[in-house]
Amino acid sequence: MAEITNGEVPNECDEIAQAQVDIWRFVFGFAEMAVAKCAVELGIPDILENQGDPMTLSQLSTRLSCSSTALFRVMRFLINRGIFKETVTKEGSTGYVQSPLSCLLTKDGNDSLAPLLLFQNSPVIITPWHFLSACVLDNNKSAFAYAHGKDTWKYCADNQDHNKFFDEAMACDTRRTVPAVLRGCPEVFTGLSSVVDVGGGDGTALRILIKTCPWIHGINFDLPHVLSLVPECEGVEHVGGDMFISVPKANVAFLKWVLHDWDDEKCIQILKNCKQAISEYGEAGKVIIVDAVIDVRGGDKLKDVGLMLDMVMLTHTNMGKERTAEEWGYVLSEAGFSSHTIKNIEAVSSVIVAFP
Repeated sequence: MAEITNGEVPNECDEIAQAQVDIWRFVFGFAEMAVAKCAVELGIPDILENQGDPMTLSQLSTRLSCSSTALFRVMRFLINRGIFKETVTKEGSTGYVQSPLSCLLTKDGNDSLAPLLLFQNSPVIITPWHFLSACVLDNNKSAFAYAHGKDTWKYCADNQDHNKFFDEAMACDTRRTVPAVLRGCPEVFTGLSSVVDVGGGDGTALRILIKTCPWIHGINFDLPHVLSLVPECEGVEHVGGDMFISVPKANVAFLKWVLHDWDDEKCIQILKNCKQAISEYGEAGKVIIVDAVIDVRGGDKLKDVGLMLDMVMLTHTNMGKERTAEEWGYVLSEAGFSSHTIKNIEAVSSVIVAFP
C-alpha cells in the first residue's frame, strides 16, 4: 500500500518510475567499491596529494604508464561519485585534484582508510558475501565458514598474511577513532593508572592513548599468534591470552570493535571477565567500550553505517551483531554492571562506559 504523507496520496506511477531508477544502484552497487579499489591500487590519491597542483589526464596517464582512454573513464566515474575533483590548470586545461573523499584513500596518510577498503575488497572477504543466503537458511554456520571451511578467527590463526592484513585494516580505523574518543570523552581517561586493551591487535589504540596520556600504563592483550607480529612499544606491555578465560588486571578495560563480534552469551562472558579485571580498583574501575550503537529510526548518516556493519557481522562471524542502546543495556546488566553511559562521538562508533 502506498504511504500517505501530509494528506496526499503519492502518484503510484512516480513511485514505480523511481524504483526503476533506484534498482540499478543494487544491480551495479559493487562498481563503486571496485573502482575505488582500482584508484587506491594505482596510487592515484597519493600521486595527486604529492603533486599539489592539478594534473591533466595526459600527465597522470604518463605518470602511471597506462592508457589515457581507460584512465579517463575511471576518473570520470570517480569524479561523478565525489572521489577526486576537476579544476582548471594554470594553462587553462582540465586537471584532477584531491577531494575530501580521496584524501581518505592515500596509502600512508594518518587519516587513511585505504587499508580498510583494500581489506574489504580482498577475495577472502568478498567471497563469503556469495554465501549469505546459505547463512540465513543455516544459522549455525557463517557465510565465511561456507566460503572457506573455517570461521574467521581460525582462518586468521592459520594464515599470517591475512591476519596481518586484518590488523592493518583495523589499525587504520583505530587511528581515526581513538583520537575522536579522546576529543569527545577526555574525562573518561582522567586519573587512570592503567588500561588493558582487550583484543588490542597491533597495539595502535594504546600507542595513540599513551601519547596523549603518558601517565597511563598500557597492556595490549590479545591471542599469542596475533602478538607474535607486534613490535615492542615504550609504555605498552604485550600480554597473550584468551579473553574468554580471563583478562589482565587494570584500572580500565578498553574494548574497541570487539564485542560486536560475538553473540550475547559470549559478550556477557567477556564483560564478566573485564569486570573481574577491574574489581580491585573499586569505584575507580570501569570498562570503556567503543562500538556501534544502532538507531533503527535512521536520520544519522554516520550511525547508519552501523546497519551495514551488522550485515558484515552476519556474513563474517554469524555470532556477531551490532546492538541498539537497549541491547547494550541488556548485556551490561547481565554481566553485573550497575550503570553505564552512552555518548556519541564524531565516528561510526559510540563510547559506552560501564561501571561495576
